Amino acid sequence: MAVYTKVTKKELQKFIANYKIGNLLSFHGIKEGVENTNYLLKTETGSYILTIYEKRVRKKDIPFFLSFMKYLFLKKINCPLPIPRRDGKNLGVIKKKSAAITTFITGKNLSNISQKNCFTLGKVIAKMHLASRNFKLKRPNDLSINEWEKILSACKKRISPLTFNQLSQEINFLKNSWPKKLPKGIVHTDLFPDNVFFKNNRITGFIDFYFSCHDFLAYDLAVCINAWCFEKNGNFNGKKSQALLKGYSKVRKLHKSELDVLPVLIRGAALRFLLTRLYDWFRHSKKSLVKPKNPSEFIKKLKFHQKMEDSNYI
Repeated sequence: MAVYTKVTKKELQKFIANYKIGNLLSFHGIKEGVENTNYLLKTETGSYILTIYEKRVRKKDIPFFLSFMKYLFLKKINCPLPIPRRDGKNLGVIKKKSAAITTFITGKNLSNISQKNCFTLGKVIAKMHLASRNFKLKRPNDLSINEWEKILSACKKRISPLTFNQLSQEINFLKNSWPKKLPKGIVHTDLFPDNVFFKNNRITGFIDFYFSCHDFLAYDLAVCINAWCFEKNGNFNGKKSQALLKGYSKVRKLHKSELDVLPVLIRGAALRFLLTRLYDWFRHSKKSLVKPKNPSEFIKKLKFHQKMEDSNYI
């Protein structure tokens, strides 16, 4: 979540008049995140999140994201529920940009992650994957392996020739190793700790579904191993990745084919976030309240994965 588009109280009052959520009491921008503009709204009926969709989110994809959140919510997976307008539509317009209001998820992000938290996360991801099996809409992963060369090329002038060549070689390795066939479904693909809320060691909800798409189910786990299983000092904690996979398998048993190729997916997920963070780092606007995420974290993680023994993940 982030703030790129600034709005006034008067503009917000006019916007939420189209919703049955009562009068606006207060609001403030949320600085975390990199993609869209988000405000926490407090009204007479409770707390809500206003999301204003910025350039990277294509307007044609927004109905997919909102429909998926509603579908999961109705399947008892805790996530934001889109609030319909008085005319029944989920999307409105503010500052000439598409925008939506969703329910507010209580709980907090974890500052210290335990093995138990990883086990719990794995279980809930598996429940989400199973719950989404009959979701009818499809959306391809537009930040998957076929897009990485384009992102790297866009950064070429800002990085050293050595770094460019090393990352190009990594893309080639992954293209040759990437699986052709694995169990697929709708995946979140961005379940970092700041997108998962906890209360009393229980997950109260997943947020930020704006990268969700149809892809390998195991890719969600690859992202989470990168995001949840490294300590603050940068060291990898294999017990956390094992707990994550054990929790997942308790609900949905992983196929041998998924486990065999998981190290490649983990390496690919590290490269994906390295590339998009590089891209965002070089294009950051100082006028926005957003905090760009440093790509160096994933440079270190990718180097680690390149040397890692496959068996240490599972």
